[in-house]
Amino acid sequence: MRLLNGSGCLDALVAPEVARSLDTFVTKTVTPLPREGSPPVRIAETDVGMLNSIGLANPGIEAFVSEALPRLAELGVPIWVSVGGFSDGDYADLCAALDDRLEVEAIELNLSCPNVDEPAGSVGELVIAARGATAKPLYAKLSPAVPSIGALAVEVKEAGADGLTLVNTIRGLSLDARTLRPTLAREFGGLSGPALKPIALAAIFAAYRATGLPIVGLGGVSTGRDVLEFLAAGASSVALGTVLFGDPDAPARIRSELARELESLAVVEADNIRGRAHGGRFAEWLTLDRHLSV
Repeated sequence: MRLLNGSGCLDALVAPEVARSLDTFVTKTVTPLPREGSPPVRIAETDVGMLNSIGLANPGIEAFVSEALPRLAELGVPIWVSVGGFSDGDYADLCAALDDRLEVEAIELNLSCPNVDEPAGSVGELVIAARGATAKPLYAKLSPAVPSIGALAVEVKEAGADGLTLVNTIRGLSLDARTLRPTLAREFGGLSGPALKPIALAAIFAAYRATGLPIVGLGGVSTGRDVLEFLAAGASSVALGTVLFGDPDAPARIRSELARELESLAVVEADNIRGRAHGGRFAEWLTLDRHLSV
């Protein structure tokens, strides 16, 4: 079980010690051309999490590859690069630019950012284009705001995705207390934090049942118990997002909490808890694992 950060939730060059406390570092989403992102206000706190509308601000793929990537490689942590575009050609070009970079372990396809215009073409078409441009592992990051996340997961699997990241933020709105106008300059933003956890769990559960693909679970994780539940729903790895803004020591704390949760279940390895929520043959195997662990 790997512990990652959610894309855009950690600047490794500003906080390298936090990045090194993770098993894998995921970059902020990179686009073909530089983007300034959304105008301020970009972030708003809510009672149950955080809204953001950063708008994919980034230096563009050329500057990222030549300047940022070599510096990130010095961290000594496996690197996944998140990429986002507005057409299948964009995704193909981005993946091609990263294909021969030894520093990049995998590519995460941001297919569902709620803060920018949706890309043209179906999700499957975008994955097919990316798959044709690189041999690196591809993880499709999906939105939970779809009629059937299981069906969408099957679509990206058949298109060539090697894994899934579930879930991206979901669109929300915050109103200013005094003016009763939208707080964010772009009005809507992506909701992250505790409110997202049950939605993420449902998506992971459905996608695991539909595909069996490796899944990076993301959304509202802040404790070892949260990680345990994500694994039980079907995640193989877990990413930390909003929690990192307020608690940079979260990775170490959460690992310790997870170890205690596993000990209470007499389970030796975190990987052995994957899929427990689905019962069946896994539940029988878990009983054997408990016996062997005593």
